[in-house]
Amino acid sequence: MAAGANENSLTARCCIVGGGPAGMMLGYLLGRAGVDTIVIEKHADFFRDFRGDTVHPSTLQVMDELGLIDDFLKIKHDRIQKMDGFFGTHKLRIADISRTSAKYPFIAFMPQWDFLNFLRDKAQRYPHLKVMMNTEATDLIWSGEQVVGVKAITQQGPVEIHADLTVACDGRHSIVRPAAKLEVEDIGAPMDILWFRVAKGAETESVFARLEPGKMMVTIDRGDYWQCAYVIAKGHYEEIKVRGLEAFRAETSRLAPILSAHIEELKSWDDVKLLTVAINRLKGWTRPGLLCIGDAAHAMSPVGGVGVNIAVQDAVATANLLAAKLAKGPVTEDDLGAVRRRREFPMRATQGMQVVMQNNIISRALAKGGEPLTPPLIMRLVSAFPPLQGLTARFLAIGVRPEHVQSPEA
Repeated sequence: MAAGANENSLTARCCIVGGGPAGMMLGYLLGRAGVDTIVIEKHADFFRDFRGDTVHPSTLQVMDELGLIDDFLKIKHDRIQKMDGFFGTHKLRIADISRTSAKYPFIAFMPQWDFLNFLRDKAQRYPHLKVMMNTEATDLIWSGEQVVGVKAITQQGPVEIHADLTVACDGRHSIVRPAAKLEVEDIGAPMDILWFRVAKGAETESVFARLEPGKMMVTIDRGDYWQCAYVIAKGHYEEIKVRGLEAFRAETSRLAPILSAHIEELKSWDDVKLLTVAINRLKGWTRPGLLCIGDAAHAMSPVGGVGVNIAVQDAVATANLLAAKLAKGPVTEDDLGAVRRRREFPMRATQGMQVVMQNNIISRALAKGGEPLTPPLIMRLVSAFPPLQGLTARFLAIGVRPEHVQSPEA
């Protein structure tokens, strides 16, 4: 990395826009491979609530392959192996990760800012990686039809970062992809989520999801609090607010009685955040000199909590395919296309399963009418035959064609 003609210009082999899971993991891997890389993140820190915090066995395996797993698991986290749910009055076991072949057979619940801070701290040993906080991308730099870098704004003023490759990892609200005129295909989601937390004592339970006619809620045991996701039909938030906070507290504690002791901690609607759910994907992931990965290329539904892990898998595949080439010079459009070809099938398969879940379970649960809910046959079979719980857990926790670290270490 080097300064240009003035302090407002930097050069690197690769500029990564966005310091989320895809961006920080790719930055770590490229820095590890000796590729001059700059990661820019618009915020001053990684502390943002309501980000995905499920670290699946596939990501734990990547951390193991990087030699980071022992230190990583020293970070405070909670673990889950078995996932149960109430479908109407029927209690079912949805998945059992202990029945998979995963080396780390559990999901770790860890605040995403701890995950990202860990990667940034460990990456400091690599002189080829520079992480710039408080640096917001505003536009792309073009040379004809070729993307040759990023324009950004810092606390000190504007900066231009010139790079052989720009990678957009700036999420579903990406600045980069509209600047590159990349077309988004909207798949749609029937729901939004009200996200809140409730304190807990010593009580615990393995119930993950609760579905009743017209209602659905997810509760995640985070040690000293319950992380709650109250699922609503898309566009119905204002209707719920009109009913009042007291009605909302009563409804959520009725759905999940384990919340009752502390539900009064919800003092106002400021304690309840609306998360707008979207599933979409780019029709093309690349322009000459530009690649999109993670949510910038394909926004995932929260179903299964796979978003962080799909982003990490994208980053690992990108480094596997491009790191050695980038260390020597620019990469071609075909090189960039290889990343899409590698990751498109797992992404489409995962989104496809999320759509099936949305259309056949979530939409049915949220439909008004009050008809008693009975679990679909496939869910009853999974609950009745424990070996099937390993299959559902494998799809959820390991994913379709998981990636393994093959990029070099300089």
